[in-house]
Amino acid sequence: MANETKTGVLYLIPVPIAEGALQTLSAAVAQCTGEIAHYFVEHIRTARRFLRALHPNLVIDSLYFSEIDKHSGADTALLRTWLKEGHKVGIMSEAGCPGIADPGADLVAIAHSMGAQVIPLTGPNSLLLALMASGLNGQSFCFAGYLPVKEPMRSKRIKELEAHSIKENQTQLFIETPYRNALLLADLLKNCHPKTRICIAQNITAPAAYIKTKTTAEWNKAIPELGKTPAVFLMLGVQ
Repeated sequence: MANETKTGVLYLIPVPIAEGALQTLSAAVAQCTGEIAHYFVEHIRTARRFLRALHPNLVIDSLYFSEIDKHSGADTALLRTWLKEGHKVGIMSEAGCPGIADPGADLVAIAHSMGAQVIPLTGPNSLLLALMASGLNGQSFCFAGYLPVKEPMRSKRIKELEAHSIKENQTQLFIETPYRNALLLADLLKNCHPKTRICIAQNITAPAAYIKTKTTAEWNKAIPELGKTPAVFLMLGVQ
């Protein structure tokens, strides 16, 4: 009788949000990455550095990496091949959890379509950590991703999210390319009602973490310098 081939396993591997914060990962991350030789990653260089930090004696050159292109996406045919060959395959984003505001969802969908086991490993996610620390509504919330860059679409979207937040008592979360942090904050403060509560969360899990929640009116009294550090913005309108 012919040998049956066993479909591989896809692991979703979280990466620390703050540089070097390995303590934010579960023990399973170190265990599983010690057994995986095939990876899809956002950037090969940082992925190799992360794995070397976890496993100082690991022979990095023995591993296989496929970089997820920003425009064309991942090499889905390669994933199918690796899984058909029975390999353990890992997906890593640049920081946080893959598939959450990061690449990975398409690869996971393919793994499901092939009947492969998908295993998410425990680690930090900036969206949930920001929500936890914001003091805003954690019972009902929505991640809106990136807001439009240009006007008038940007202001229109901010006002739509605020109106929905007020109507549903729902926290709205969104992010921005770091070098546009100051512009997004300025637009929020220009368009939101004075009593709307806005949280800014940066450097989460780092010693220099910055997580503050204030009303629009309070922020306007002292606007912080956000620099180019990745940030999560949260909003909760008030009736």
